[in-house]
Amino acid sequence: MSMPRIDAHQHFWKIERGDYGWLTPELEPIYRDFRPRDYTPFLEAHAVAGTVLVQAAPTIAETEFLLSLADENPFIKGVVGWVNFTAADAPDRIAALADHPRLVGLRPEIQDFPDGSWILRPEMMPAFEATARHGLTLDALTLPRHLKHLLILLERYPDLRVVIDHGSKPEIRLGQFDGWAQDMRALARQTSAYCKLSGLVTEASENWTVEDLKPYVDHLLAEFGPQRLVWGSDWPVCTLAASYGKWISTVEELLAGLSEAEASRVWHENAVEVYRLEMEG
Repeated sequence: MSMPRIDAHQHFWKIERGDYGWLTPELEPIYRDFRPRDYTPFLEAHAVAGTVLVQAAPTIAETEFLLSLADENPFIKGVVGWVNFTAADAPDRIAALADHPRLVGLRPEIQDFPDGSWILRPEMMPAFEATARHGLTLDALTLPRHLKHLLILLERYPDLRVVIDHGSKPEIRLGQFDGWAQDMRALARQTSAYCKLSGLVTEASENWTVEDLKPYVDHLLAEFGPQRLVWGSDWPVCTLAASYGKWISTVEELLAGLSEAEASRVWHENAVEVYRLEMEG
């Protein structure tokens, strides 16, 4: 398959920066620096026309680090950064960061909060309003338990562009489907949210197969359609369960029923649309 791809979800990190609380030596295969030169072989090998670099630490320093990488590496077409949405100065922070042409979105790491209603706290509303006002996309890093509250948020802010990361991390290894499926159906039908086709292999069992993933991907395709599904690798996190190439071939198999035009939406065009990427250069 030679159609161009946008990798709408990948990471870089530098361990010595010290703000990756989740990245511990127990995650030995990925507990090392990952830099642009580690990714560049994929550009030609897999027809990747550009990437969206997503935050992996909840600090402004992380956002500035990623933007500096985007300045130095033209293949990084956009950065999804982090701002403390509960801080009183969040709107000012967002306004300042939004001046950078490569900042395309923000991700407040909703999954880290056991209380699903956290995103509905009144003190966070100015940050959501500022995100929409500056034309930034909200990456909703949620778990299934957050979805009902995410629906309320999106109904409250219909102008906020949103992409749900990793299909909201369904518990594939436990076979949990029905509740997740119902909530994702509601979001697909009642909001304009997009959904990332990424991060699923690390939610599946160690010896996962394409058939393990198929019911979940088929449901996302049925509800969001090829018009609102966005492919991403979640590299290098995905390498805990699959190589970059293996994830691509898996998605190719899962999307085999789509027309070329529909597949191109998932692989490329939807990412450009939801993140408003500038593809020249």
